[in-house]
Amino acid sequence: MPLRLNELEYLDMPGLNVMLAHDYYPESHQGGVGIILNGVRIATNGDLRLEPTPGQWSPVPVVGPRVVDRETEEISVRMSYPDESKNRRGFNPIDYPDLEFAYIVRVRPEGLSFRILVDLEEPLPEEWIGKVGFNLELYPGVLFGKTFSMDECFGVFPRQAFGPGSHDSDGEYQIAPLAIGDRLVVAPETESLRLSIEGDGLQLIDGRGRHNNGWFVVRSLVSSGATTGAIDWLVTPNAIPNWMSDPVVQVSQVGYHPDQPKVAVIELDVSDRRRGPVSLLRILPTGGFETVMSEKPIDWGKFLRYSYLQLDFSSVQTEGMYVVEYGDVRSEPFQISARVFERGVWQPTVEYFLPVQMCHMRINESYRVWHGACHLDDAKMAPTDFNHFDGYLQGSSTLTSYQSGDQVPGLDRGGWHDAGDYDLRVESQSQTVYGLALAYECFKLDYDNTTVDQETRVVELLRPDGKPDVLQQIEHGVLSIVGGYRSLGRLYRGIIEPTLSQYVHLGDAATQTDNVESADDRWVFTEENPGRELDVAASLAAASRVLLGYDDALAAECLAIAVELYDRTTETKPLQRLGLALELLRATREQRYEDAVLQLLDETCASIERVASLAARSMSLIENDSYRGRVRGALTEYRKTVSEREKKTPYGLPYEPDIWGAGWGIQRFGVEQFWLHTCCPDIFPSTYMLHAVNFILGCHPGSNTASFVSGVGARSLIPGYGVNRADESFIPGGVGSGTALIRPDFPELLEWPYLWQQTEYCVGYPTSDYVFLIAAADRLLNQRKSH
Repeated sequence: MPLRLNELEYLDMPGLNVMLAHDYYPESHQGGVGIILNGVRIATNGDLRLEPTPGQWSPVPVVGPRVVDRETEEISVRMSYPDESKNRRGFNPIDYPDLEFAYIVRVRPEGLSFRILVDLEEPLPEEWIGKVGFNLELYPGVLFGKTFSMDECFGVFPRQAFGPGSHDSDGEYQIAPLAIGDRLVVAPETESLRLSIEGDGLQLIDGRGRHNNGWFVVRSLVSSGATTGAIDWLVTPNAIPNWMSDPVVQVSQVGYHPDQPKVAVIELDVSDRRRGPVSLLRILPTGGFETVMSEKPIDWGKFLRYSYLQLDFSSVQTEGMYVVEYGDVRSEPFQISARVFERGVWQPTVEYFLPVQMCHMRINESYRVWHGACHLDDAKMAPTDFNHFDGYLQGSSTLTSYQSGDQVPGLDRGGWHDAGDYDLRVESQSQTVYGLALAYECFKLDYDNTTVDQETRVVELLRPDGKPDVLQQIEHGVLSIVGGYRSLGRLYRGIIEPTLSQYVHLGDAATQTDNVESADDRWVFTEENPGRELDVAASLAAASRVLLGYDDALAAECLAIAVELYDRTTETKPLQRLGLALELLRATREQRYEDAVLQLLDETCASIERVASLAARSMSLIENDSYRGRVRGALTEYRKTVSEREKKTPYGLPYEPDIWGAGWGIQRFGVEQFWLHTCCPDIFPSTYMLHAVNFILGCHPGSNTASFVSGVGARSLIPGYGVNRADESFIPGGVGSGTALIRPDFPELLEWPYLWQQTEYCVGYPTSDYVFLIAAADRLLNQRKSH
């Protein structure tokens, strides 16, 4: 069967898909020409680039609309440099060179092969000859140890980059190509990965020579005077005849409570017409398996590019270890137990991940030091009229009594490093504090397995100190927010490294600066952002309640700052005040906060989807039948919306995959559904929340059924995009972003540490929502069982 254009506007045949400009996220290896071969996205980012191996901040073109010729089956797109929307402005601003040109990339099928053609509208300026070329990136994760052959040259794709290399005319280091020639064969010994590329002057380059997160790059330079057919490649992937993806059994990698809905999902190639029984097997302590259930599955239908079956085994309540089997495919083992969430599920996030992310502390784990005491030189006031490469903007004023470059005291305590980097975003701090405070308030999480000593700046993992770990983490986040407020007289926006070389630092956080006042100190940014200020204040109000009895002085300061921000902040949208009003009402019981909530009733009902959980929580605080009735009416309508969206997926919850993994959004949804079920059990069932738990823990689309939480469950997201990603390692309890969509229809979760849209850990709601969600499921299910 030859390669053909399908209705989704990409070239398709069994075992092979060729996309053009469906994705445009080249900074993270999604864009241009992409190739999915026998179920693996083996190549991406096929496009003209200005460097041999571009990195995250390299120039990218403007992408025009995709044009499809149904008669010739050719796909094309016009692109042009520069992209003025990114030229020294916005998030990650790129400093474009003085070069303007436009071109068309074309892809057309030729039997079992396809051709890539690039037509320039005008020849390149002579000074750019030798610099502009067509790049196609090959995914390293499946190629290490595989061979390549190019003309008379051959070798193995290396596990790490190595020289020789040299500096180019711009003074930039460039690694020497692994091979040069006119015909490259990738992995000739491996049927499922074999691919050949024919074109003039091909180079095979290891992109990791300049960037740790680089891929292998196949490149051809644009020659002098070239326009039509400036690039002409014939690509022949080895699509296995009649290839079908293997069935995938998707279950929670942790397991299920006996009273929990339990649905295994089986993902099948859409052309796989076989429908065998699905079996639930109990693992016998003496060895072997016992068949507990074997049934014809529910044929759910098509979602994305796959067909889905379901096995509902909710009726099974006998505790033990189980697997689900479909044909010769068997899931990882999971448990059915009333204690399923009691140990090793949310706890690693609190006893490993959050401590490892703690700034201004030394983090010890027995023989291991995760990082030394870091950033003790925090922080200098950021320059004004400045656009930082990571999205921080400082306006024409510092908004404080400090001038640019002044040392700001009080910023060398508390806070968590934001993600796979070392900055402190105020929203990351406040969201983590907020979620943990609500979790502690609701579920009394008195778990203690960590020693935190703020005086000596030392944290000892796996060493209890008699204090609840969650409260110690709340304290640590609050110390950063409050310390900044004391010194600045306002909230900081963020604290971040001044230079790109520091920002991309991977390794011990203590080595990013010299820990004394000097030019390498981080910068503190401020901003006018009423919505963010009110959100942070809400987190402080919540923290004030749980810190009472633990640190009364700090609790009082949190409440005082929250009240001050409530009084002096003028919101730009009415509902920005709702969360803070509710948290202050719960903290103080003052009438003025109830009045504010009542005044927002019309906006609350009109925007119920956005504030559903706040609205539900408000009903226990507002003793007003009319108010409650209108909120319940709005929530009833919202339930209809949720139910309609839930029907579109086989996972029992609304899920709209996107270029960024949806795991964090599913967690947010799950937390919302806990509140809705708890406050309105007659309107919202608990099933949505519990399905969200299963989704995060492994029952989600794609062949990688790993739990999104590293180290949690029989199979989990390892490696992860954390500060130790260069070691291809992970941080236990780190919550990754999860399965992403390769547009238009391919779900993907690669075992690769450098894709932030799939495997990045972040503090903030991604962390605190996970802790809350699992603790909520444990409480809900075990309360139900006790009744």
